[in-house]
This record gives sequence, structure tokens and C-alpha cells, in this order.
Amino acid sequence: MSSSPVPAPAPVLPYGRPALRTVQVLGGAGAGSSAHVRSLTTGLAARGVRVTVCAPVAAEGEYDFTGAGARFTPDAVSALRAACAGADLVHAHGVRAGMRAALAMRGGGRGQVPLVVTWHGGAPEPAGALGRLSRLLERHVARAAAVVLGASSDQVDLARRRGARDARLAAPAVPGGEPAVDAGKTRAELGAVERPLIVAVGSLVARRGYSVLLDAARAWRVLDPQPLLVIAGEGPLRAELARRIEAEGLPVRLLGRRRDADLLLAAADVAVVPSRWEGRSLLAQEALRAGVALVATEVGGVPELVGEAAVLVPYGDSGALAGAVAALLDDPDRRAELSAAGRAQAATWPSEDDTVAQVLSVYDELMERRRP
Repeated sequence: MSSSPVPAPAPVLPYGRPALRTVQVLGGAGAGSSAHVRSLTTGLAARGVRVTVCAPVAAEGEYDFTGAGARFTPDAVSALRAACAGADLVHAHGVRAGMRAALAMRGGGRGQVPLVVTWHGGAPEPAGALGRLSRLLERHVARAAAVVLGASSDQVDLARRRGARDARLAAPAVPGGEPAVDAGKTRAELGAVERPLIVAVGSLVARRGYSVLLDAARAWRVLDPQPLLVIAGEGPLRAELARRIEAEGLPVRLLGRRRDADLLLAAADVAVVPSRWEGRSLLAQEALRAGVALVATEVGGVPELVGEAAVLVPYGDSGALAGAVAALLDDPDRRAELSAAGRAQAATWPSEDDTVAQVLSVYDELMERRRP
């Protein structure tokens, strides 16, 4: 007489409860949110939480969520719906991911499953119809979420304005440490052995402010030695930026998408964040932690993030940006001061363990609300 296979029992936590089943939803393969989910997955899995990551296949290839202890599923609508159907709690990363998760959880008897949404970043509200659509999307996600976790205070404030029932500050930690690297070798590969090296990292899209950065690079042509600006990233503006670099003879190299931004920073004299908006800038965090002097635009969550450990300039002011970078290149003592201040500021940020503990406390709170 045959019998049906007996399913393996769910893991049981030390205090006797079945392991919490969570789904982490990524709306894209952005470096900041993907790195955060990878770090969070590692910490949650180590604490007995069952994690499914629903994300683009490209993100799994780069961040190896499976290797961190998760079950991975592609972000197709049917796969996301199936993953959410078996979850105790769903955690989406970004407004777009939050909208997809909310739609996937609609129907199917999952109304009581809590949705947590982390707002990692965004941009200034666009004008016209696009702006109205953006506000509508934010309102829907804010109201659908049991808790919104903002990566910076301005995002928490925005979530509350959009109608969030519960919005809290939860700054994600940047995983990893300083790489062991031969800075001289990296500079030689880039062609910056006897000239200063300026580094910018991020997708080649309008909000990153690279057109303003190229305006600033025009002013650096007269410096002796002439610095080299390298930009690591890919995006729709690549051809336009390349044309400008060629036509104006700018001391700039477009490196394309790189997985070794930490090595670039370790070799840099100055890092630059010229963005029109940033929430919790990944490059700013990596630069300060590595002790690299940083010039950044005074926008979004940047001032809160860097404190007094960076030189801040107004967005769109290429003269101020060019002058701030040139002044640092000419003043090694000031760079050393910023290096020390950056490391000190980075020491005040939450660790990966802190971040996991905070997220788990939110999960536990939401689960307690559901228990009879």
C-alpha cells in the first residue's frame, strides 16, 4: 500500500514558533536596494527566518541571494503572486516594488498578511501628468503598507504626507568593508599615475547630474596636473555624455558598469556626487567609510547622511562644484581632515546587525498584532 510523501516540517525557532516566512521584493536591480536585500537576507536567514527573494534575474546573478540563504524566484507577476501566497509577511524595497507587491497580494485571501515597504530612494516630483501619476502611486503604496521604512528623514516625511499609517526611519547599512587593494595599480590601469583622480559612480540618467559634472570638468582642464574624472555606470545618457567628452576635449572617461566601485574609491583623491536628488547615497556612504574626500550636492538625505564630513554645494552650480573639487585637490591637509571626519561619521551609521535587528523588531511587532 503506497502513501503520499510527508512534507518536511517547517523550521522551528528556538522559542517554539514556526519560522517566519518572508518575501523580499525588488522592483529593479539598483545597487543600493539590491545590496541591502542581500545583507538583510544573510542576517534574516542566520536568525532562522525563511526568505524568498523576488527580483530580476540580473540581480540574482550579481548579488547571489541564493548564496545568502534565500530561495530566489524571478519577478514575473505569476511568480510574485505565488510567493506572496505562501508568506507570513511581505517586504518590498522601493515604491515600484511596493506597488507590485500590493497588487500581487490583492485577493487570494491574503488580506491580513502585512506589507512592509522600504523607500530607498526616488527623485524630485516631476511636473505635469507624470507628477500626478507619481503622487498617486506613492499614495497607494503608502496606504497599502502596514509600515513604511524610510531610508532618510525626508522620505519618512514624504510617506506621512502620502498617507502612511506608520512611517519610521530605518537607514539601511552598507555591507562590506574596505578592500585590500593596490591603489597604484588601479590608478595605472585608469591612466592617473601622475595626475589626480576624481571618481563618480551611478547610472547615467538625468537625475545623477552628470551634465553639470561635465560642465565642471571643463574648468579642470586648466589645472596642472590636469585631473582625470572617471564615471562608472551605464544608462541612456551614455551616448550624449560621450559626444560631449569628445567634442569638448574633457578629461573624463566613461568606464561603463563596474563591479569594483570600491577599488575605484580606494584609489581616488576625491569622490563626487553631483545628483539632483539622493535619498541615502550609496557612493557617499562608501566614500566616507573608505576615508575619501567627498564633494556632494546639498539635496535630499545627503546633508543628514554626511554631517560635517563632506563639502556640500548647490545642485546645478557647476562653478561651485568645480571650485570645491579644485580646492580639495590643492589642499592635501583638508583632504586628510575630511578623510578622518568621514570615517568618524561612518562609525555613527547602523551596522548590518543593527539593521537586521531593527527590521526583525518590525516583523515581530506585526506578527504579534496578528496573533489571537
